[in-house]
Amino acid sequence: MRRVVLPEIGTFEAWRDEARALLGAGVPPEEVLWHRGAAEADLFAEALPPVRGGAVTVPKGFVDLARLVVWHRDPERFARLYGLLWALGHSRGLLEDRGDPRIDRLRRMAKEVSRDRHKMTAFVRFREIGDPAATRRRFAAWFEPSHYILELTAPFFAKRFGDMDWSIFTPDLTAHFDGFEIRFAPPEARPELPDDAAEELWRTYFRNIFNPARLKIGAMQAEMPKKYWRNLPEAPLIPELIAEAQSRAQAMGEAAPSLPPIRAERITERLRAPEAPAPVGDRDALLSGLAGCRRCPLWQNATQPVAGEGPLDAPLMIVGEQPGDQEDLAGRPFVGPAGQLFDTVAARAGLKRDRAYVTNAVKHFKFAPRGKRRLHQSPNSGEIAHCRWWLDMERQLVRPKLIVAMGASAAESLTGDSRRIGTRRGALEHAPDGTPVMVTWHPSYLLRLPEGARSAAEAAFEADLRRAAALVAQGEGAADTKGA
Repeated sequence: MRRVVLPEIGTFEAWRDEARALLGAGVPPEEVLWHRGAAEADLFAEALPPVRGGAVTVPKGFVDLARLVVWHRDPERFARLYGLLWALGHSRGLLEDRGDPRIDRLRRMAKEVSRDRHKMTAFVRFREIGDPAATRRRFAAWFEPSHYILELTAPFFAKRFGDMDWSIFTPDLTAHFDGFEIRFAPPEARPELPDDAAEELWRTYFRNIFNPARLKIGAMQAEMPKKYWRNLPEAPLIPELIAEAQSRAQAMGEAAPSLPPIRAERITERLRAPEAPAPVGDRDALLSGLAGCRRCPLWQNATQPVAGEGPLDAPLMIVGEQPGDQEDLAGRPFVGPAGQLFDTVAARAGLKRDRAYVTNAVKHFKFAPRGKRRLHQSPNSGEIAHCRWWLDMERQLVRPKLIVAMGASAAESLTGDSRRIGTRRGALEHAPDGTPVMVTWHPSYLLRLPEGARSAAEAAFEADLRRAAALVAQGEGAADTKGA
């Protein structure tokens, strides 16, 4: 039986070198006894000369696992790691087997060490022990970790507190930092650390940020176990704060204002009131108001607002999504590729554009710049809601008998429903005031379809426009007959 004694400082490197040599020499796990620091003699073990083995390669995941597990307090940790290392030589994929009890145990040990490191970085409290007037101030702290993590965690403090000299004392090891390097030394008795004037300020702060209404004792102790309390300056306050929590939470509730301030009430009333558009006497008033629209941020990047166009006595209103790049530059709706496709299909369907009022649900072009290009972006629900003000004004001016909503944005603006157009197209729905609304595709959607699918969708779009033209013609015919 071979006995391996590892040093208390540099334990990981020492274990790695010993394990590499033993594995290379073919020494099985059952023939090795591992110890850290001074070890009692074992009747069945002897200190044999160091072995020399060949080159050994292991998965990186094992090295990362071992870097944590070697600092665990389990006395069998080195044997467990070497046993897994030996098994990996026969099954390289073993490390990924989460069901293997050896892997599960080592991963849980690594997690416990990581958690202990986190607690140390959170609960170490330094106190000043040097001359405050010195060029470099000196501090010290006492901490009692659950595992041998000081050597593993000390670099964190050197990086975070590099502008001061410090020492951290633990029952297992001591670390000293002088601004250049970390030096480890054997453990010392717990030092008598002086009171720190800043701790009273910290206790005042802690007392004031403690929220009794959100107190959960179980969760608090899970994050800050009682074993750390005796070394925390704020810990003496905790029992008192817990005892007072219920009465303080009740007092906070009683002190809360029962009525909102007047300014809040006025804002609430304004937000609650429906934003009905003011009466519009003519198109010029509409254009003048739209030119100064600042209801949403889209005006900031657009060239100009694009109002609808067409006869104000049109029985049919066509509503699209928003101006595109060419519409934004020209100041007119549906003059780009989508508008040209609409004109073509509408002509085939017998729908006369010069007898329809054509507009958009959103009046400013929303886009994302890409070099010299401006890529279309769909308006969101907030932008559609803000722009509904202007669409309602146009509807007041035109008072159409039928509205064709092309695309989801137009459908949402007119009906409040943005569900998939494919399940709704061709059907008659209604605006809040009862005006019939026919939902159909937007021409830009057709332009994005592959050639095979586009012909069928375009035929359906044409059928919808044909039906809209027929409904308008029927309505006009009925009105003429009634007038005669």
